[in-house]
Amino acid sequence: MTAETDHDLTREPVAAHEPAPRSGSIALVLLVAAGLVAVAVGLMTLGRAQAQPYILGILAVLAMVGLFNLFAFAAGIIRFVDRNLDDPVMGRIADHAFDGLAVTDPRGHVVYSNAAYLTLTGAAGPQDVRPVERVFIGNPDVSEAVFRLLKAAREGKRQQEEVRISGHDGSQGRWLRMRVRPLGTGKRETRYAVWSIADITRDRERQEDVFQELQHAIEYLDHAPCGFFSVNPAGELAYVNATLANWLDYDLAEIGSGGLKLTDIVSGDGASLLTAIVAVPGEVKTEVFDIDLRMRTGKTMPVRLYHKLAFGADGAPGPSRTLVISRARDERSDPDRAAEVRFMRFFDHTPMAIATVDRGGNVVRANARYAKLGQALGLDSASKSIFRAVNSRDRHLLIAAINQAAEGQADVAPVEVALEGTRERWGQFFVTPVDAAENDAEAAIVHMLETTERRALENQINQSQKMETVGQLAGGIAHDFNNVLSAIMMANDFLLNAHKPTDPSFQDIMQIKQNATRAATLVRQLLAFSRRQTLRPQVLDLGDALSDLAMLLRRLIGEKVKHETIHGRDLWPVKVDVSQFEQVIVNLAVNARDAMPDGGKLIIRTANVTTEEAARLACKGMPAADYVRIEVADTGTGIPADIRDKIFEPFFSTKEVGKGTGLGLSTVYGIVKQTGGFIYVDSEPGQGTSFQIFLPRHHAEAEVQVEQPAPVVGASNGAAKDAGSAADAKPRTDLTGQGTILLVEDEEGLRALNARGLRSRGYTVVEAENGVEALEVLEEQSGGIDLVVSDVVMPEMDGPTLLKAMREKNPDIKFIFVSGYAEDAFEKSLPEGQQFDFLPKPFTLSQLVAAVKETMAKAG
Repeated sequence: MTAETDHDLTREPVAAHEPAPRSGSIALVLLVAAGLVAVAVGLMTLGRAQAQPYILGILAVLAMVGLFNLFAFAAGIIRFVDRNLDDPVMGRIADHAFDGLAVTDPRGHVVYSNAAYLTLTGAAGPQDVRPVERVFIGNPDVSEAVFRLLKAAREGKRQQEEVRISGHDGSQGRWLRMRVRPLGTGKRETRYAVWSIADITRDRERQEDVFQELQHAIEYLDHAPCGFFSVNPAGELAYVNATLANWLDYDLAEIGSGGLKLTDIVSGDGASLLTAIVAVPGEVKTEVFDIDLRMRTGKTMPVRLYHKLAFGADGAPGPSRTLVISRARDERSDPDRAAEVRFMRFFDHTPMAIATVDRGGNVVRANARYAKLGQALGLDSASKSIFRAVNSRDRHLLIAAINQAAEGQADVAPVEVALEGTRERWGQFFVTPVDAAENDAEAAIVHMLETTERRALENQINQSQKMETVGQLAGGIAHDFNNVLSAIMMANDFLLNAHKPTDPSFQDIMQIKQNATRAATLVRQLLAFSRRQTLRPQVLDLGDALSDLAMLLRRLIGEKVKHETIHGRDLWPVKVDVSQFEQVIVNLAVNARDAMPDGGKLIIRTANVTTEEAARLACKGMPAADYVRIEVADTGTGIPADIRDKIFEPFFSTKEVGKGTGLGLSTVYGIVKQTGGFIYVDSEPGQGTSFQIFLPRHHAEAEVQVEQPAPVVGASNGAAKDAGSAADAKPRTDLTGQGTILLVEDEEGLRALNARGLRSRGYTVVEAENGVEALEVLEEQSGGIDLVVSDVVMPEMDGPTLLKAMREKNPDIKFIFVSGYAEDAFEKSLPEGQQFDFLPKPFTLSQLVAAVKETMAKAG
């Protein structure tokens, strides 16, 4: 243990570049010990009584010395010296370090500094040493950095700053790197901070020299007589030189800020050529392409690209390096080069994929459209076989065509095959042979045109034509059936009038009436599908209409199926036939119920669809306009894909025999189409079904106020209820009348029954088989005709022509048309502004007589 003063503790170590002399000596310790032993031996020779005072004195002296050392150690006057501090190697490393080193205590005083620190801080000697913040006080270039270093020192953290010190008197400044860190890891040691200062001026100068050289290189590259660009693996332009930016009329600063992609500057499908290079792990490939670049203005310029691309060990492509040579001048200076440019433009910009292949089907060269096709089909970039683009089931057709071309056959029939890929796509391949004398490697030229959209359009047209044909057939059958049913129902009414309810045959007659009414309902459904039924549209709020249907739907679907209606906000009005719209919703709800035998959920949603949204939906056949959408979705069994296109056909049903007529969805289809709307189905087996109906938005201001035909007598609302029962349910009214009626009907049996019924109510009936005969009767009838009841479709002269001819002779003559077709089917052939009434077939006697009496009662 050695004793040192406070001044010695804070002495400047810089003054002691040599190791400090070792304090204390082992000889002195031995000497003191020998003296104590000698005193002890001497006292032993004395007697106990004589030695006691001396022993007490020696003990007192030793006690005083020990107590003094204890207090001196506690006060820091003396301390134990660590032998490691006297290590000459450790001391020389710190003292002679190249960087300036200093240690500060918690108060910021320097407790250690080496010679380099003195030199870098400009200290004259050890007595002039100052901490870092005092060295650079008042220097605005350094003050912020020093503040951050001091803050880190107080928090016991590491921090580094690089600052530039301006030179005095115009001399060149210096760059310093200053660091601070805690002295150690212990709590007491972290209170001390180690500062280091290094002069990095030369390093900075070298960096600036390198930067200047790099700037010169970039400047040379920017103003080179050829273009240059680099593309990263994401397809974004990482670099474009000034020459190419000038060619393309782009601002170089704009390109440097990012945002441009390869596809933005390459015309057509040329970018696919650059991205379709076959990857070879670890290799660098250079390909040459003749393509067109697209300027910012939209114009194109022919160029030749030398495209260099390096692949990593895993085959992943890195950034590319591409040299661009303009070929625009070649078109003006060299005719041969101009012809080559024109051919390459034709080759790459044709809408057909073109490739030359060898006998094995491997692609030798291909245009940009073929490269894009391969990417669209998801083919492996390493695959060069053209057969990989074709679905395996049709691959043999293309193989046979290429073999024929390789054999030299000139006329190879084109083949249309399914293409490979996740979705169904089709392509037509045209194969022509290559002259073997010209190129041994190429056996055939293959032109491919994708026909997916064409086939889809053909299928759509075929489906539309099929539906139209079925609709015409259904409408024709319905018309003939209506004539037959009218005769049955009229004769049945005569039988009912002739028999009392107590008559044994009365129930049989009622059974005939009920079945005839049921048949009439089926016929009306056929007319709905063929879009030849009579509709009475009115402006409707779909939200209110669906709310009114909610109770009926709950009864129809039962307790197992949960029903939810989600109304869109501020729905636009639509113009539809209310009863027919209700029939659409009911039919869809019943189908949904049958698809969920174990229960499920039926959701009806409504929403407005703007023109922009309709355009984004891209529904086939639906033009962009404002619509109101009604979606009827269920969580049922779904519809298999193979029957999805048949569900709207009449009489098509997947239900068991006796559980469905197959006219439910066909009726829905016909009503929606006749209303001017569109219906689409989306379904997957096990995932449920969603029907989406788009009804056109009604604009009240677009309506033109014209004189409309009189309302239908005996409206078609009978589609939802028994016509005869509805008539019987009304209070009995007086249906007798007087007047002369001209009855025009080409069906003799039906005409006779109608005439008999009208005569039974007091009318005078004159019969005619067709329009020509009706005009003759009109001329012969001296008393005049009060009312004409005419069929629409008749031989020689139809009903609308008869109306026109009779109105020329008698403008006030009253007319009732009866027909198995809808009123809209012949309304266009009527003279504009003509008044008439309409009675759809089939009808009962009471409906016919009511229509006649109502029309006769109108003012002329």
